Amino acid sequence: MQALETEVLIALRRIVQAIDQHSSRLAKGYGLTTPQLLVLQTVAQMPEQPIRAISEQVNLSQATVTSIVDRLERRSLLQRNRSGKDRRKVFLILTKMGNEVLNHAPKPLQENFLNRFESLKEWEKHQVVFILKHVAEMMGAKNLDAAPLLYAGEVVTASKSIDK
Repeated sequence: MQALETEVLIALRRIVQAIDQHSSRLAKGYGLTTPQLLVLQTVAQMPEQPIRAISEQVNLSQATVTSIVDRLERRSLLQRNRSGKDRRKVFLILTKMGNEVLNHAPKPLQENFLNRFESLKEWEKHQVVFILKHVAEMMGAKNLDAAPLLYAGEVVTASKSIDK
């Protein structure tokens, strides 16, 4: 294999490893997946919002967010509250325990990435986007539906499996 091809494969592997390591730290330290952390953060930033609004904010389907909310509610990290005006409306609220977890959990990997990306010059941003789209296409991932979340899928801890 030629030097440039090797460098590309190493860079791609480092990206995958960074995502895996962050997901692993989050799972081992807090029992959370990245999507779960994002839902908690969003509920904290947008209190008393319905699941639909949270799903739009985190760019995940309402069914996926409902599943995440079920898991977080079982762990007493957030709760559903019915509206006093319209009992059909259910809002999400962060619990005290959820707030504590959120205060101690690391920031999502994409948050650090975006902070660095924002500091690039405009032409550099366009170049990064172009190249990454091209790499995704070369890897056969052009038509995959992907939310702007950096996580490695299912995370397995010593005690149990935690997924999206």
